[in-house]
Amino acid sequence: MREGYAHQAVLEMAPDADERAPGAAVTVALCGHWEHEPPCPVAAHHTRAERAGDRVRLWILFATEPHREAGVREEIDRALACGELVGPEGGTTRWRLLRSGTREPSPEEAAHLGRLARG
Repeated sequence: MREGYAHQAVLEMAPDADERAPGAAVTVALCGHWEHEPPCPVAAHHTRAERAGDRVRLWILFATEPHREAGVREEIDRALACGELVGPEGGTTRWRLLRSGTREPSPEEAAHLGRLARG
C-alpha cells in the first residue's frame, strides 16, 4: 500500500529560466518522460515551484510503497543534481542544486497526499 511523503529542494536558476523544468526532470526520472499515461509507475507525485530571484524552492509530494521511499528520494536528488533538462522545443534549462532532502508535509498537503496514495 502506498504512503505519502514530502521532499524539498532549493535550486539556483537564472531569472529567465523555466522553473517548471526541474519538476519535469523529476517526472522523467520517476516515469520515463514528462508526458505519460497514468498511473506513475514508481511514485505518483506532484511538484510545486516558487521563485525568489535566482532561487527556486521546490516542494515535492509523492506516494509510494514504504520500502521504495529511499529509492524515490535518491531518484529525485539525482534528477535535480543533473542540473539541466532539454525541453520539448530543444531548449536547455539549467540550474544548480543547492540543497535537497526530506521534510514533513504540511497539514494542507495531507489531502493531496491521500489522493496520490490512492493512485
